[in-house]
Amino acid sequence: MKIKKGLGLVLLAIWLIAYGVIAIIGLSFAGLPLIMAVLAIAAGLLILLGK
Repeated sequence: MKIKKGLGLVLLAIWLIAYGVIAIIGLSFAGLPLIMAVLAIAAGLLILLGK
């Protein structure tokens, strides 16, 4: 499986869009903070690793 070169930036873009939409519509459920944290960590690690 080949990892796309800009995957970290794609994950960062998804995180930013999701964060904005969640703030605007006031979405909330039990697992939301965990999902957002995992997405942010994954994006950060991939950007640091240059993927």
